[in-house]
Amino acid sequence: MPADPARQPRNGFPNRPSLDELLATAHVVSLPMRVKFRGIMERETLLLRGPHGWGEFCPFPEYADAEASRWLAATIEAGWHGFPAPVRSVIPVNATVPAVSADRVPEVLARFGRVDAVKIKVAEHGQTLDDDAARVAAVRAALPDAAIRVDANGGWDVPFAVSALTRLAAVGLEYAEQPVPTIEGLAEVRRQLRAAGTPVLIAADESVRKESDPLKVARAGAADLLVVKVAPLGGVRRALDIVAQAGLPAVVSSALDTSVGIRAGLALAAALPELPYACGLGTVSLFASDITLDPLVADDGAIRLRDVAADAGLLEQYAASAERRDWWLARLARVHALLAPCRSLT
Repeated sequence: MPADPARQPRNGFPNRPSLDELLATAHVVSLPMRVKFRGIMERETLLLRGPHGWGEFCPFPEYADAEASRWLAATIEAGWHGFPAPVRSVIPVNATVPAVSADRVPEVLARFGRVDAVKIKVAEHGQTLDDDAARVAAVRAALPDAAIRVDANGGWDVPFAVSALTRLAAVGLEYAEQPVPTIEGLAEVRRQLRAAGTPVLIAADESVRKESDPLKVARAGAADLLVVKVAPLGGVRRALDIVAQAGLPAVVSSALDTSVGIRAGLALAAALPELPYACGLGTVSLFASDITLDPLVADDGAIRLRDVAADAGLLEQYAASAERRDWWLARLARVHALLAPCRSLT
C-alpha cells in the first residue's frame, strides 16, 4: 500500500539561476539516431553548464511549457545544486529494442553488449500485434534467460491489452509498461490479468510523470511498480520523494537523453534505497553520436556511476541550425519564467 497517501509530493522548484546565467552556457545540439525512436531520427536537446556540472533540458517539442518546466527544474538541479549522496555505484541496465522488424532485433541488441534485461517497444502506430509478437519472440530467441518487459506507451485499450499481454506472456514477461493510457484502465487490465492467472506485472510510466498527482496511480492500486524518469518529475530529489510516498518498487528510466541526462538518471538509481529491477538507462546506445567522448553506455549489463562533461568539439559538430537554436532558447526563456521565484543562489 502507498505510504501516507494523503501527503503530496513537493511541487516547488529548487532555487534557480537567472535566465541570463542559463543563456550564457546554452548549447543546442541535434544528434542522429541509429534507429527510429518515438518517430524521430534526430534528437534535439539543450545543454547547460552550472557550477556543479552539466544539465540537460530536452522535453519533446510537443510538450507544453508548464510540463516542460519540470524538465528545467531537473536541469537546474543537475547543474546548480548537484545530486544526493549515492548508496550504490553500479547500476544494472536493460537493453531497449524500438519497434523495429524482428529481423533487426539481433542488430539492435548487439549494440548493448551483454544484458540481463530487455525492454521492447510495442503498440507502434501502423503495426500489428503479430509484429509485436515477432519482435518479442526474436528477443527471447536471442536471449533465452533475459528478463523481458514490454512498453506500449498507452497505445492499447483495455480489451486489446488483456488479449495482447495474454499472448505475449507465453515467452515470459517481467512486466508490461503503461499498456493503456488511463489509471482506471491500468487497474482494470491488472485485475483481469490476475483473475485469469496471467503472470504479468503492470508498470505505470505516463500515469506517473504526466499526471498532476503522480501518487494517484499508487492509491488506485493500478500498478505493481512505477517507472520514474528524472526530468519529467522535476529532478532526482522530487522523484525520490514520489517513490517513497508511493510505496511501490521503482524502475528508473530515461527520456531519450544524452549522457548528461543519463547521469541524472544514474544519480536517482544510485540514491534509491532499493533497486530491484534493471534500469532503462542504456539508451545512449541508440544514438549514432553523443556529446561526450566517454559516453555512459553499459558494460557487462551495468553502468558505473561517474560524472560526464560535454566535449566542445562534439557540441560544435552537432550544433543545431540557427533556427532551431532560436526555437530552443525562446522556449527556455518562456519556461524559466514559469518557475517559482526563489532566493539568490549565493
